[in-house]
Amino acid sequence: MDHYLDFRLLPDPEFPTPLLMNALFSKLHRALVQIDSRSIGISFPELQQDQLFLGPCLRLHGTAADLERVMTENWLTGMRDHLFQSDLAAVPGNAKHRRIRRVQPKSNAERLRRRHAKRHSELSEEEIALKIPDSVEERVKLPFLRLKSQSNGHYFCVFLEHSPPQAQAINGTFNAYGLSSEATIPWF
Repeated sequence: MDHYLDFRLLPDPEFPTPLLMNALFSKLHRALVQIDSRSIGISFPELQQDQLFLGPCLRLHGTAADLERVMTENWLTGMRDHLFQSDLAAVPGNAKHRRIRRVQPKSNAERLRRRHAKRHSELSEEEIALKIPDSVEERVKLPFLRLKSQSNGHYFCVFLEHSPPQAQAINGTFNAYGLSSEATIPWF
């Protein structure tokens, strides 16, 4: 992870920044799936975690070759009027490192009950309700992206947990969201 690209959303009177970030991230996700990337990470360098706002900047991290490869996918179609793209640049030598991973909370007891009922048809609704009480719901205060599933059309949230900055990088793979449960990205 020695290079990066920044994509800065421009102010738009018709579309709020979080909505544009969701659209930009969705397009990036599809491009990462298309090229089957496991070596590109993401960050949001202007994160305002106390406000759960990711900020107007999406940063891609990787080698120069990996970043050039994803840019050949033309994934920014429809977004170019809404953003400024930086040139490919080297990561500063004094950068800290941070892990950004997805957190999937148990956020809806009723949905969990329906899912359990599909898998355990022998149980009654009352038995499932006893097994999965309302108290299983978790409330998270993490920044998130709101995306639309390409397979079923439903909206879902991708909650992002940021580890504290650290001095040493940790190598590993990234998923098709550019997130990793073990690898770090440069943080500057």
